[in-house]
Amino acid sequence: MKKLACLLLILFTTIFTTTQAQGFLKASGKQIVNDKKENVVLKGIGLGGWMLQEGYMLRLNGTNPQYSIRNRISQLLSADQTQEFYDTWLSNFVTKADIDSLHKWGFNSVRLPMHYNLFTLPVEKEPDSTKQTWLTKGFALTDSLLSWCKANHMYLILDLHAAPGGQGNDLNIADRDTTKPSLWQSEANKTKTIELWRKLAERYKDEPNIGGYDILNEPNWGFDDVNDQHGLKEQNNKPLRELFVNITNAIRSVDKKHIIIIEGNAWGNNYNGMLPTWDNNMVLSFHKYWNNNDVQSIQHILDTRDKYNVPVWLGETGENSNTWFTDAVKLFSNNNIGWSWWPLKKLGNNNPLQIKMNNNYQHLVDYWNGKTKEPPKESDVYSGLIEFAIYSNIRSNIVHKDVIDALMRQPYTTKTLPFKPNIIDAEDSVINAVDYDLGRNNYAYYDKDTGNYYISTGGRNAGNKGNTYRNDGVDIYKDSAHYESYYIGGIEDSEWVKYTIDVKQASTYKLKLNLASTTAGEASIYIDDKPVRDNKEIIPTGADKNWQTQTIGDIQLSKGTHAIRVYFNKGGFSLKQLVFTK
Repeated sequence: MKKLACLLLILFTTIFTTTQAQGFLKASGKQIVNDKKENVVLKGIGLGGWMLQEGYMLRLNGTNPQYSIRNRISQLLSADQTQEFYDTWLSNFVTKADIDSLHKWGFNSVRLPMHYNLFTLPVEKEPDSTKQTWLTKGFALTDSLLSWCKANHMYLILDLHAAPGGQGNDLNIADRDTTKPSLWQSEANKTKTIELWRKLAERYKDEPNIGGYDILNEPNWGFDDVNDQHGLKEQNNKPLRELFVNITNAIRSVDKKHIIIIEGNAWGNNYNGMLPTWDNNMVLSFHKYWNNNDVQSIQHILDTRDKYNVPVWLGETGENSNTWFTDAVKLFSNNNIGWSWWPLKKLGNNNPLQIKMNNNYQHLVDYWNGKTKEPPKESDVYSGLIEFAIYSNIRSNIVHKDVIDALMRQPYTTKTLPFKPNIIDAEDSVINAVDYDLGRNNYAYYDKDTGNYYISTGGRNAGNKGNTYRNDGVDIYKDSAHYESYYIGGIEDSEWVKYTIDVKQASTYKLKLNLASTTAGEASIYIDDKPVRDNKEIIPTGADKNWQTQTIGDIQLSKGTHAIRVYFNKGGFSLKQLVFTK
């Protein structure tokens, strides 16, 4: 037990080398460097969902910009109750404990997706159209976040995620209301965007822990062709470049020190017509989702980096499996590209932190998604939303150490670690099947479907098809008949899982598998890579959830640490537990 505790302590603290903030970051040729002129590889994470909610993070189907979500809430609650939910959300979703944890896990930076409406009024609500009204809320939240980053020697990157009017036709990411002029259709919106960045730069110009200004997240707009809604084929991007130059001039009028980060059209990747750079302290950002993790997938940005001698940074990536995560970090590390994962937390298991669902909020989501026709009672809506907001606090979050491990350790080693202390002693000892080791595919487990590569392959896969408990390729499902009970399902031929076990007493143990199946299967057992039971028949139990314990046979275990591997010669069944009886 002590050995395992030490391993986990190493996993989440000293094993990771964190580049602590060393003065202002600066672009130097193709590198980002600190005040000591040392190459800095940013390993960060985005706080998506905090200042700007996206519907999918809240389990809402379809298009749901934040203003629409708020309108839905206000139809069921009073104005005061609606405001209470958002105030509770903002005060709980990100706290000092979140940033402390990120530092402990090995991250050295944070990307803050900002919504402009926490810093200034919408143009249509300005009492004087020639002036900007500044709000205290956004600046106060940013100040607090910066202080937490400074305490942990981490960099904070400011990202304008929702610009006045909205910067694209992907409505959710910018909270765009199509009944009003977009950023590109309104000079007032452009002016407000420019002045917001001037204000931010003036406020933070002397803060070395501000890593840079990511001045506009994922613009996606067809300037020359309105049918090219997201700017995928745009060849000129003239309005985008003009706005970026104007924002740069505004920032440089008050701040000569900080890096300015720009993103191309088409969700950050189309730089046609935008280069060369117009400032000597600039970084290009790109975003990467759901494609292969090979050099070809990033060749466009590598070529751009070489051609213009400018650093590049991956401002957003994630929303995939642990295998995808590990392979992506390996790719970026090999090419000296810093990254910011997306997001830190949401409802869902493929992030470092997961917000728990509550029953009243689930009923509300079911209503909004059209699964139920009658709206929940006002009291249930209120309690469900407030509880949801409170559950967003890290104290109530589920920590996914498998995701953290996939990002921070697995890219650099094939070594596996115990997921939990699997102790085998004189009494009946049970290992939950889902608690296989932490590690890469083909080392801690083997699964044939390890992630979602649909942009490259055209087919959508999921990795863990059960979407719960862990984020590897292994398909894990929740047993609805038992609280917090999970099992491995969707088992295919030749897949396997490995467990590190701590045997307290040498003995012969009878190994049993708790399983369910409608068809016959076969399994083999390996101890320390040596076969001890071959091709043991799995007898059908009669139903998918009819769990039965079947004896595999006697195995001899000496005292100490061993690796046991369950190999599925013939799949088609589900596995819940391994049971050892002396």
